[in-house]
Amino acid sequence: MTTLPPAQTERQPQTQRQGRLRRTVAALLLGSTVLTAPALAGWAASQAQQNATPPAVTMVQDAPASFADLAAKVSPAVVNIAATQEAKAEPKAQRGPGVPGFPPGSPFEEFFRQFQDQMNRNGGPNGGDQDDQDQGPRGKTGALGSGFIIDPAGYVVTNNHVIDGASEITVTLQDGTAMPAKLIGRDAKTDLALLKVKSDKPLPAVDWADSDKTRVGDWVMAVGNPFGLGGTVTKGIVSARGRDIHSGPYDDYFQLDAAINRGNSGGPTFDLSGHVIGINTAIYSPNGGSVGIGFAIPANLAKEVVAQLKESGKVERGWLGVKIQEVTPDIADSVGLPTAKGALVADVTADSPAQRAGLHQGDVVLSYAGKPVNNLRDLTRNVAETKAGDTVDLKILRDGREKTVPVRIDRLSDQPQVASADTGNGKGSAEHEEVAPVKGLKLAPLDRAARKRLGIGDDVQGVVVTGLSSSVEVPVRPGDVIERVGDTEVKSPADVRHQVTEAEKAGQKALLMLINRQGNESFVALKLKA
Repeated sequence: MTTLPPAQTERQPQTQRQGRLRRTVAALLLGSTVLTAPALAGWAASQAQQNATPPAVTMVQDAPASFADLAAKVSPAVVNIAATQEAKAEPKAQRGPGVPGFPPGSPFEEFFRQFQDQMNRNGGPNGGDQDDQDQGPRGKTGALGSGFIIDPAGYVVTNNHVIDGASEITVTLQDGTAMPAKLIGRDAKTDLALLKVKSDKPLPAVDWADSDKTRVGDWVMAVGNPFGLGGTVTKGIVSARGRDIHSGPYDDYFQLDAAINRGNSGGPTFDLSGHVIGINTAIYSPNGGSVGIGFAIPANLAKEVVAQLKESGKVERGWLGVKIQEVTPDIADSVGLPTAKGALVADVTADSPAQRAGLHQGDVVLSYAGKPVNNLRDLTRNVAETKAGDTVDLKILRDGREKTVPVRIDRLSDQPQVASADTGNGKGSAEHEEVAPVKGLKLAPLDRAARKRLGIGDDVQGVVVTGLSSSVEVPVRPGDVIERVGDTEVKSPADVRHQVTEAEKAGQKALLMLINRQGNESFVALKLKA
């Protein structure tokens, strides 16, 4: 069974994992749901026997005899979306512009390019001529997707990548009525868009569910427009919650056992009450086809974004002003945490709410506004959902002690500030290398000659790593500058050795080090062996 690669942090990208993700994740102009579970009843019964699960909580008992009534109830509110885009001519040998809806370098971008090229060579699915990306009149292309009406006045929700860059958008109802649509607003970070159509009469609409109450194993049903075929109903279960597929900073997807097909993008997934629990957006696939792993944006995330789009046409998010990285087990040991939870502050942006509140590099954020921070996404989502001007309490761990820091959140601008630093080529080696390595690290003072060879500015202070022994396990490399070991700034190899020795005497399992790599600062944990 194929599984998603482990989550990656923004501060510590892993090329191999990203490469694998590009080969395996298809961003929808696909869609999400052909949910089948022919063996589910037998499996659930077997599990119930093995685990002695009381019949009262056996999920199979909730399965309807038919989804027909549910389909008849919600299908009129599901629409097909056709978006016409102006084609941009370019030589085949050149790499084209970024894929609409995804930032340059996104894991989705390369996959979609390859997928689209393959579909163009094949003339569409099964040799057909209608697809998510069709050649229309000369100089134009067409995209097909799905959406759903959330207001009888004609407001329609879909994915941003379905309509991004479109000069014309057409919404077609279940009865075949086609209407031009106006783009009210869109949000690339969550891949959501809101459209508006005019109608002489109220349109059928559906309501949002409280997706926080959706459980793994719940039955779901999806309706969409796969391959431009029109209203198609599929069913299945929720396979997992809280999936991070590295499409953006606010990933929090439902995983469905769904065969997601091209054209289902932006279509809804319903609970058995007919409420929308999610918006079908992506699939996980090694070959571009469905393997029964689909992803949907949860309703509670989507409805907040849609409400802002409806009100102002844009989304405003809170801004804290920190760069954060994952707390690994080794880092947890080095800062005195019993478990690897929280978000480690790797850098604090100048003149930011975090700096004004007194947050420091090396602080570990444990909770935000009373909500636990178990991973990076918990913090980024909670900050984003905070209104500018609100003051929230952050519980942090600093120097082994917990403390509460109040922070007044600012508004995230379209081009947020980031911490800046001089960059260098990271090449070369320093002279005056210390003879005896420290825990496998060959170190040297950061003198003028070393700075010149490594391209390191005078604003960076520390000790340069000139080499590694074969046994070293810390994730550093030659050219890195160790700025701090534990809570102490270091300026010589002897300083590093002293801090390591003291930590070993204190019985520490690991020691936190702040390193500077080509202008970017991050923390690493140095394992200490007895």
